Amino acid sequence: MRLPEKLVERIADRIVKELTEERIIEPEDPYTFKKKIIAVFKKAEEEEKLLDEKTKEILREKLSLLEETSLDYRTAYRVVRAKLAEEMNIHTNRRERMNQVANAIKDLIMEDETVEIYEDPHVIRGKIRNILMEAVKEEEEIDREVRERIKAYSKKIVEGTPEWNHLYRRIYEDALRKRGLL
Repeated sequence: MRLPEKLVERIADRIVKELTEERIIEPEDPYTFKKKIIAVFKKAEEEEKLLDEKTKEILREKLSLLEETSLDYRTAYRVVRAKLAEEMNIHTNRRERMNQVANAIKDLIMEDETVEIYEDPHVIRGKIRNILMEAVKEEEEIDREVRERIKAYSKKIVEGTPEWNHLYRRIYEDALRKRGLL
């Protein structure tokens, strides 16, 4: 769930704006509160980076075993990453991960003494979740667009290869620019 910085900022703006306008919460300083929401996203991203680093480290340590068993690196990566994610309580499904982030933001609101709360926690979480799910849909749309563009190439490029990853990043950034997110 690595969202572009501008998309995260737009999500945080929307959370603060909608929750405030609907009198669900009232932060003392909306700008500072927005920064706290952005910090929740950054923490989630750091957790995922740590997950990826640990996965790569384990696979480096077991490289000889991979070679002996002729196990595909990508398959091994997915299996090890899934197991570590479970141990670290990190959902790898985008929608489930956004649910985790929604809970973290709700918890932030409930614990923050600079925020006046006018609704029940489940109402707050539901509102945040709806905003995040819309962002997930937009990100999935961008991802789908990028993948379709790669598939349209006359040369078959295998997903997961350095060439595919480079092309994906380049086209993804182009799609973000078109949407004003980069």
